[in-house]
Amino acid sequence: MAFNLPETRLRIVIPGGSGQIGGALARYFQERGHQVTVLTRGPFAAEWQTVHWDGEHLGEWTETLEGADACINLAGQSINCRYTAKNRAAILKSRVHSTRLLGRVIAGMAHPPRVWLNASAANIYRHATDRPMDEDTGEIGGGELVGPRRHAPEKWDFPVRVALDWEAALFAAYTPGVRKVALRTSIVMGPERGGAFSVLLSLIRLSLGGTQGNGRQMVSWIHERDFARAVEFLIEREDLDGPVNMTAPMALPNREFMAELREAAGFPNGIPAPAPLLELGALLMRTETELVLKSRWVMPRRLMEAGFEFEFPEWRAAAEDLMRLKRERG
Repeated sequence: MAFNLPETRLRIVIPGGSGQIGGALARYFQERGHQVTVLTRGPFAAEWQTVHWDGEHLGEWTETLEGADACINLAGQSINCRYTAKNRAAILKSRVHSTRLLGRVIAGMAHPPRVWLNASAANIYRHATDRPMDEDTGEIGGGELVGPRRHAPEKWDFPVRVALDWEAALFAAYTPGVRKVALRTSIVMGPERGGAFSVLLSLIRLSLGGTQGNGRQMVSWIHERDFARAVEFLIEREDLDGPVNMTAPMALPNREFMAELREAAGFPNGIPAPAPLLELGALLMRTETELVLKSRWVMPRRLMEAGFEFEFPEWRAAAEDLMRLKRERG
């Protein structure tokens, strides 16, 4: 059964909502008749209201949160980069400092948002090939083994530490009466240029969309529409707080994930990319192989037990729909 918010016009504020995920959320809620405000560092044209903020200082943007129904904080520099000391500092600061700033602002409000959803990451969990990680039994990553007597690369620990500090900043904020949810989000798949789906599709069209690494690492993902619907669900469900895994229930090995994506795109063959070749490619593309080689097997147990139903629980149907959307949007 589809879930629908009551027939009331909500005020929704999305700090850091100028990227792919923020755009998908803003578009979804705007189309449903709600008032959407995106807080952004740089101006951009949009169908919804945009207000400047820098994630570090107070400003007129604070007025948008007074009396709002929901704050959905997505602020944070992209992790699709090399983990240099400079980039690590920027990634951590952009997430933790902006969350602390929001906490101070919300704490001082006479009429704060009734719910504060804050981005987090599904890669908070360990490299998992043996079982899925849910919110209650999932094991936090860091220093885990990825083979017999072989530890994961040290760089794999960094995103885990970021997610832990990010969530700590959210839950440490003293905001009585404000329900708080940490969105432990897997890869959000949308058709827009620059997103993960678009990057993978580009590789496939160059015949480079074969198995990545040994292909046994699990891929957790979520269709952008299900992500938006799950956020909508969490805004309404006043009994849900704390960490929530935002991912489709059917993770699958990278080998199958890439094969089904190639089939949906109409490119049945793709050159495999073993780990050494991926390392070289990541260096040239200024990114890290952790994004594709770490096994993310995440289960959305809390959403499912609360009755949320995914429109796209399986990757094959999701990939076909994303191809359709990409053709329609150009």
